[in-house]
Amino acid sequence: MASMTSPRIPFLPARTHSAATAVSSSSFPSPRRALKCSSSTNDNSVHLSSTSRPRAPAADGVGSADLNGLRAPPVPVADSPPPAYRDPHGLHRPLTTADLMGTNGETLKVAYQGFPGAYSEAAAKKAYPNCQTVPCEHFDTAFQAVENWIVDRAVLPLENSLGGSIHRNYDLLLRHDLKIVGEVRLAVRHCLLANRGVKIGNLKSVMSHPQALAQCENTLTELGIEHRQAVDDTAGAAKFVAEEMLQDTGAVASSLAAELYGLDIIAENIQDEKVNVTRFMMLARDPIIPRVDKPFKTSIVFSLEEGPGQLFKALAVFALREINLTKIESRPHKKRPLRVADDTFSTPIKYFDYLFYVDLDASTADPRTQNAIRNLEEFATFVRVLGSYPTDDMNGWIGFIWAVNPAADEKSAKASQLVILSKSRKAHLHQIRKSAA
Repeated sequence: MASMTSPRIPFLPARTHSAATAVSSSSFPSPRRALKCSSSTNDNSVHLSSTSRPRAPAADGVGSADLNGLRAPPVPVADSPPPAYRDPHGLHRPLTTADLMGTNGETLKVAYQGFPGAYSEAAAKKAYPNCQTVPCEHFDTAFQAVENWIVDRAVLPLENSLGGSIHRNYDLLLRHDLKIVGEVRLAVRHCLLANRGVKIGNLKSVMSHPQALAQCENTLTELGIEHRQAVDDTAGAAKFVAEEMLQDTGAVASSLAAELYGLDIIAENIQDEKVNVTRFMMLARDPIIPRVDKPFKTSIVFSLEEGPGQLFKALAVFALREINLTKIESRPHKKRPLRVADDTFSTPIKYFDYLFYVDLDASTADPRTQNAIRNLEEFATFVRVLGSYPTDDMNGWIGFIWAVNPAADEKSAKASQLVILSKSRKAHLHQIRKSAA
């Protein structure tokens, strides 16, 4: 298959971090660095280990966690010295929620992964209307574009309601020093695209992103299309089919991709499940100021020592303060893939070392969240706050109905949920074949 080309931004060397440096952030915005471009590495790192200086116990009446139990009595701590004076005119103002959510982003450049017409571009437009979108070939390129001041923001997928988490982007969150400043949910409607005059019966194969192919697996099989070709991007698949004038190969992509590349929409809404929503993260170089007067979400990552009950104690620091967890994801610790633990056996046992990504239904401006993270830092080997940002309360069902019928109001959209749920698989396929005839 011919190699795919794409409009791309200039190659940017990946940032490197010292293997001995543990990247960590406080639950509060860290002191701001001077806003300038530099090729030198500048880490605001904090080593969190069992040998670090003792921390003040959580001051919310819950107490601190120790190795012998979940809670310990609070320990009196001497008053801290007053902070050194800093000239306010020499500091840059942090981004606020209004900076990100209250404008149309006319002056913003926003990076996304893929070709024009990708779902990520639609998410970027939804997050920042009227922004200038910048396509990037890879996820890593989008991260680097923000870090190197080529663009202002990046909008990248984090998880899908059918395909699950985008693990690559979880790993990149640790590799790069960017902050999550918002989230946006996008209802995804896959279409089967082909060149003019091509019918479903002519198609022997279909190409798209692996996630899109997985989300349409059953429908494509029942339509008689057995062969799959995985590529980097849905819109890139549509572009390739159009440029090569393929007559026996279709693409799974958006209706916008069909319009951009001059393809026919043979079938619409071909995903196996009617509700297909992708959650995207909005990335910036600096965090926003957290608030408590509107729903906020906080994303953190941490690692723990090996031992019974360690994860239980980590989650309990939030449960004891009645902080809801909306997501937990474990990923191998790539810098420390294995750890050796002494045991009663003569041969030391090697364990996999994991990082835990957790989303909290709370803001870091809330004292409960601040104290919970301080409590976690007392026994975790690594803690980093990835961002505290406004929650996107978009209802996936309503977003899907509006995508099907933009004229539908909220009441009719909710009423239509049961209609879609009641459709059988056979009736849905019959509708696809009828519309493609």
